[in-house]
Parts: sequence; structure tokens; C-alpha cells
Amino acid sequence: QVQLVESGGGLVQAGGSLRLSCAASGRISSFNYMGWYRQAPGKQRELVARTFNSGGTFYADSVKGRFTISRDNAKNTVYLQMNSLNVEDTAVYYCNVQLIIPPIDYWGQGTQVTVSS
Repeated sequence: QVQLVESGGGLVQAGGSLRLSCAASGRISSFNYMGWYRQAPGKQRELVARTFNSGGTFYADSVKGRFTISRDNAKNTVYLQMNSLNVEDTAVYYCNVQLIIPPIDYWGQGTQVTVSS
């Protein structure tokens, strides 16, 4: 069983920055990938960024150049550094991981990010 706890959300003005954290139970080396989704009201959940245990990262076009995903194996934590935030980034952000064995996805409870103009 995997438990994920997100933190770092909040209210920020446009142009500002936030850093989200996702602390996982167990060792993050047990995961195929760790990443972040977001869901805004009235919209489908979308993949924002992902880091793979095999190496490499993925970023949605809308956040490329502004967001950076990273991880700390010693702390079993993945981060999402969000810079140059705009109103369109307002959403609930969810941490998502997949175990290597068995390949099952787990989700955090979500953290609210609100960007004001």
C-alpha cells in the first residue's frame, strides 16, 4: 500500500511562484514514475509533469519552461516548482505514482492552487 501526502498549495498572485511537495510512504525507487496532474473546475484532469525511474521527464506544453519536477530519494518526496504562475494554472493538483510491482497507480488527496490576477 502507498500513501501520498501533498503540501505547498495556496493563494498566489499572477507572476509568483509556489513549490508543491508529495511525500510517499515507502521508497520512491519502487515507482515506475511519479508526477503531478491538475483539474480545474469544468475541465478534465490533465497530466502536468512526470519523472520516470528509468530516467527522463515529461512536461505539458502549457507549463514547459515554467514548471520543474524533481525528487529527493532520501526523503521519498517529489516536488513541483511552479514559476511565472498565471490565472489559468488555478486548479487542484494531485500527486500520482505507479508501483513497479505490481504496476498500480496511487493518488494523493489533492492540494488547491489559486492564482489571482
